Amino acid sequence: MRLKHRVVALFGGRRRPAPPAPARPAPAGQRPSPAVAAARPAPLPDVPPRDVRPQDAPPRDVRPPGGPGAATGDQEDPCGPSRVAVDDACSLADRMNALALASQERLRDARRAYDQHVDRRERAAAAADPRAVRAAKDEAQASFRNARLGARDQGAVETAAREWLREIDRINARTREAARLLAREHADEAGLLRAVERLGLEADGARIAAESAAEACRNARIALAACEESGRLDRGRPAASELLAPASVVARATPAPAPDAEPRGRGPQPGPDDAGPAGSASDAPPSDAGQAEAEPAILPLLAGSRDALRRIAATLAEGDAEAQRRWESRLSALVDAIRARAIDGAALTFPEDGFWAPYTQAQGREIAAALAALGYRYDGGDGFVDDRVPGQRELSLAIGYAGLDPMRIRIWPSEAELPHLYAGVEVDAGRFVAQAAGELTLGEMIDLLGRRAEELSDLWNAWGRVRPILLSPA
Repeated sequence: MRLKHRVVALFGGRRRPAPPAPARPAPAGQRPSPAVAAARPAPLPDVPPRDVRPQDAPPRDVRPPGGPGAATGDQEDPCGPSRVAVDDACSLADRMNALALASQERLRDARRAYDQHVDRRERAAAAADPRAVRAAKDEAQASFRNARLGARDQGAVETAAREWLREIDRINARTREAARLLAREHADEAGLLRAVERLGLEADGARIAAESAAEACRNARIALAACEESGRLDRGRPAASELLAPASVVARATPAPAPDAEPRGRGPQPGPDDAGPAGSASDAPPSDAGQAEAEPAILPLLAGSRDALRRIAATLAEGDAEAQRRWESRLSALVDAIRARAIDGAALTFPEDGFWAPYTQAQGREIAAALAALGYRYDGGDGFVDDRVPGQRELSLAIGYAGLDPMRIRIWPSEAELPHLYAGVEVDAGRFVAQAAGELTLGEMIDLLGRRAEELSDLWNAWGRVRPILLSPA
């Protein structure tokens, strides 16, 4: 019996001890056994209750200051989800664009490899052509005959024969190598064609995905710009009600072009209080009179005003000198892109003297567009891009393409005057923007600038702040 207790104690010590059972109260007049007394916990000392006040209790949710979810004094950004959507959509667009470029590069490599294969195959086929081989051997035979006829002794004849045999061996070796190369290229052609087709499909899929991602990024930016402008309206910023008006501020503030049928005399532009054509300030409703008189800040900016550039950049930077320099760089890039697009669209104003005197503004734009189509583009100053100057023949062709008769032109520039044909011509970027993107919405600006808009992503992400300032009075 004692051995049994020892075995039970040995194996029972490896088990987790069971919680002690509640001790039964001992009958009256009977003392508890020593084992029961040892199993009972010792009584706690008497501790006076602590006076717990509400302010001493620890907070239920303690987070480090400044961490996620920390309370701040600022109100929640209503455009926060739109900003997150812009970051996600535009980062995805960047990745898709990188994948599309990589796919295009792989497709170009595959096409280059196939073109090299075709070149090797054609050269091998030409070398292995029986007619070419027969012609080479006939030429070697003719050379041997000429050498034999001109030989003075038997040694010269033997030398000519050895040279003829070596040439025949070279022709045969070249023919065998060309045949092997031709067989190998024929075997590789199917694989190269499959690779080109597969990579072409991959490139098309990547391009479509990149275009879809770019469209999603553009839509997200448009939504963010609308949210930011709506926030400015809700906060009651000055002139905010004019910024989202249906009629364009730029279009109202830009004078209408003169009719093309009239002579192109360039007098002073009518002011906002003068009588003008339909759509000017004189015909505008009384409620729009003040808006038409105020020139939007984008017009002096496009005209090259440094003061307007610094003023707009300072407003966007909100007192930060480093941010102001960045905004000046972004706005300058925007102006350069708009001017380049205006030059591409022949949005030019021509002087009233010199070569351009007999033409209307529309005719001058037609001639400039025809010169650009011939490869003689205006550089934005007074010359041509890359100093590529047209001659009188090219100028005559451009006038003919513009629908005019070159034979009726009496004023022709000389060869020395042709490099300065655009002297006095100005880029009418303000009117170009008013006609193509008068509301300055993000979609209009991206459509206007085309591929040049890709370098202005930082500006488009903040377009909801930039657009109201560009449309505000200068």
